[in-house]
Amino acid sequence: MTPSTPSLDDLRIDREDESDDRRRWPWIVLLCLLLLAGGGWWWWIGPAQTAQVRVATAQETTVAAEDTAVLNASGYVAARRRATVSSKVTGKLVEVAVEEGMAVRKGQILARLDDSTVRSQLALAQARLAASERGFAEQEVRQREAELTLGRTRRLVEEGVVGRAEIDGAEAEVNSLAARIALAREQVVVSEREIDVFQTQLDDMVIRAPFSGIAISKDAEEGEMISPISAGGGFTRTGICTLVDMQSLEIEVDVNESYINRVKDNQRVVANLDAYPDWDIPGAVITTVPAADRQRATVLVRIAFDELDDRLLPDMGVKVAFLEERPPTEEVTGSRLLIPTEALRSDDGQSIVFIVRANLAERRAVRTGTPVGAQVEVLAGLTAGERVVVDGPDDLADGDRVVVVE
Repeated sequence: MTPSTPSLDDLRIDREDESDDRRRWPWIVLLCLLLLAGGGWWWWIGPAQTAQVRVATAQETTVAAEDTAVLNASGYVAARRRATVSSKVTGKLVEVAVEEGMAVRKGQILARLDDSTVRSQLALAQARLAASERGFAEQEVRQREAELTLGRTRRLVEEGVVGRAEIDGAEAEVNSLAARIALAREQVVVSEREIDVFQTQLDDMVIRAPFSGIAISKDAEEGEMISPISAGGGFTRTGICTLVDMQSLEIEVDVNESYINRVKDNQRVVANLDAYPDWDIPGAVITTVPAADRQRATVLVRIAFDELDDRLLPDMGVKVAFLEERPPTEEVTGSRLLIPTEALRSDDGQSIVFIVRANLAERRAVRTGTPVGAQVEVLAGLTAGERVVVDGPDDLADGDRVVVVE
């Protein structure tokens, strides 16, 4: 087969393909620039217009007519039974059997002190008691012997064998031994009391819970010195732990003395914890402490919970609404739309809220009614189920893009 012969046509350049590539490159570069510009705009402009907000749902609740608040105040959850457990004596801790959050029973062992010295003293007292008892037994034997001698001496005196002086000496010996026996008996009693003292001191080396409750703090560790009084230049602990009886929780509220006339014993209240603002906790006034604080011009009011809950913790902040008392004839019920008070904003004297719809903030004018605890009644402008902004930027505006955070 004859090989093909090269020709001049094989050396010709295809100008059409080259021109197509040249026309395509500008469009590719323009498209890349547009994509970069759009990405940059989204990166710099988009997030800047997105606000993070917290929301709450407008809820329709059935409440009684007497649930109109006549006074609002702030206070704290307090425990009536709360104690920092310490020891009766100064000593070195060898065991601490309590941790924060532990539930303890009354009489449960919380800690132990080094009791080696007390045990040695107790053993010494027990040895003294044993010696006193043996000495007492010896004196009794000698007394019986002296009484026998006195009897024989009397018979000899009656027979005229010995003189009267012999019987006097025998009687003196009997009386002397009787006195010694009485002393020995008292020494036995003293030794028993001494043992009781050291046994009590030994019991004091074990620190027990004074009541049932929860340990909210652990204030000492093994190896530290503990004392019921402050000593040792700050190196001595004065407490093992702090116990709180969770069944004794109540609310303590400082009410301005100008409004204390609105508070009555057994008055109904609605409390809202700062940690759970949407949780309405019913309660009643226990008493008004009959003394005013001169510095703050307030009066302390104690409030009891209708029912305790595990979410209630000592020293939690709480807002309390004291409810108006009405005659039984006015006790009618109705539905109210409630939102958290913190959702309300003011714009030129008009109450407004922002609702979240499709990740956008929508400004809404509302008309409000009476407050109920940490919530307020909405008379117009909202419907049940709508989400209102309770925490967001101060400059939040209508139409701003928002993202809801927990």
